[in-house]
Amino acid sequence: MTEIYGHRGAAAYAPENTIPSFKLAIGLHADAVEFDVQMTSDHQLVVIHDETLDRTTDGSGPVKSHTLAQLKALDACAGKTDFRQARIPTLDEVLELLVPTKLRLNVELKNSEVEYPGLEEKAVEAVRRHGLERRVVFSTFNHYSLRLLEDMGVGPLGCLYQDILFRPWRYVAALGVEAVHPPAVAVFGKRYVRKCHEAGLYVRPWVVNGKAELRRLMRWGVDAVFTDAPDVAMAVRDDLAAEDA
Repeated sequence: MTEIYGHRGAAAYAPENTIPSFKLAIGLHADAVEFDVQMTSDHQLVVIHDETLDRTTDGSGPVKSHTLAQLKALDACAGKTDFRQARIPTLDEVLELLVPTKLRLNVELKNSEVEYPGLEEKAVEAVRRHGLERRVVFSTFNHYSLRLLEDMGVGPLGCLYQDILFRPWRYVAALGVEAVHPPAVAVFGKRYVRKCHEAGLYVRPWVVNGKAELRRLMRWGVDAVFTDAPDVAMAVRDDLAAEDA
């Protein structure tokens, strides 16, 4: 059965990567949630996707040049005016919210464009402090970071990539990670999924919102999808299960 990961919570309905978004994903009964982690100028871990503040908050400039206190003062509703109280959460705040649930977590380290020395160690420490090691997948577009996590004995790991790769299952398997996280357009068919599975890799494409695309990928046997609308993905999965019953 294809797992449903709420992408940045339930980003279709609430401001991405905020507590309201994660609460909504929980309420929609997603199987898991995905979110992004960066570091402030005073070395605190925060959950936000973009390396700059301009798109999702009323602030501007790089995340890394602001203190936690400065970030906490920003409005993070990203135009969704029903959520004016939304703020940039810390990693600890998100983990505290998710501990009582049964959801799996995909923690994406945003260190492919901005260097955050010590980000891996701090994120792993936070996950362990909350006792969530067995429910967390770490992922990143920075494949050197994946090797560092592997050297630290951390897993499972997911390899994110953007561009179209030739025989990606060979490259990703060579990294020693457990999963490939491709853009949905890079999953070319059942053969792609089969080859990844033969290489011992889980396949979790992103970001899949349309019903037709969800249906196609689920039929091809992907292990999970990242989606902004977990309820839509679950409805498609239920429909497919009913057809196969």
